[in-house]
Amino acid sequence: MKFTIYQESRPGKRPTNEDRIAYSYSRDALLMVVADGMGGHLHGEVAAQIAVQYITEAFQREAKPMLKDPFLFLSGALNNAHHAILDYAADRFLPEAPRTTCVACIVQDSIAYWAHAGDSRLYTIRGGRIISRTRDHSRVARMVEDGLISAEDATRHPARNRIFSCLGGASAPQIDFSRKTPLMTGDIVLLCSDGLWGPLPEDVIPRALSTGNVLQASPALLNQAEARGGENADNLSIIAIRWEDSYAEDTLGSVSTKTMPIDSFTTQMEAFAKARKGVQPLPNLSDEDIERAIQEINAAIRKFSK
Repeated sequence: MKFTIYQESRPGKRPTNEDRIAYSYSRDALLMVVADGMGGHLHGEVAAQIAVQYITEAFQREAKPMLKDPFLFLSGALNNAHHAILDYAADRFLPEAPRTTCVACIVQDSIAYWAHAGDSRLYTIRGGRIISRTRDHSRVARMVEDGLISAEDATRHPARNRIFSCLGGASAPQIDFSRKTPLMTGDIVLLCSDGLWGPLPEDVIPRALSTGNVLQASPALLNQAEARGGENADNLSIIAIRWEDSYAEDTLGSVSTKTMPIDSFTTQMEAFAKARKGVQPLPNLSDEDIERAIQEINAAIRKFSK
């Protein structure tokens, strides 16, 4: 495999960042995952952390060095992450389980496979055009599809943040799966939370990435979304890759897995405590609280790890 990858998550104007992102790759398979936590003080980010950490650890257990069935992996990983979040809530006697959106993508043999619950999105972009995009699990998205409101009206609709599928919460998640999507040299795969795509007109994302330079375009998109979000800017996160199927031409900043040992992995995922670094402390949230949360997150994940 050969690809160029960029990832970044920002709090926007919110007191905490409840988004979590990660990527991990073996010699022959790549995982990317974005989760946008919901549920307020601490718990939303816990749900997102459980989802991202569980899916990443499951990938490292099973990609040896590639997955036997990427769709089966995604189904099991997202559903088990959902149950790990419920377990965390039950162990803490929470009146309501924390929730998170999630979008996860596997690429192997130059084919992309993805699954999502909620309104975190995945785009595939070729030649500056969107060739596929996930459908948001939200009431407003359905209203747009039914012709009841316009896409422009949806950005200002009071119910724009109400989603009907997520990991955690009382109901089993509705998880949508892509088709097997072959990738060509120069294709862009972008995963993001609604804090990125929400403030931006639909044509901005493919146009920004039309140059194929994800290392420059990705932070520029974050800057633009954060500026458009103004004083209410939400948490915003992005993972973007430019896919390369030829080793003949070196690309600045690109990753080549050709010489990786068959049983090794490279992973980029911030630890829970580090993800909170620099965030303004919330009342009653001490270092001991954070350490206890880390232990409880790991305990919830271990129950569903085989």
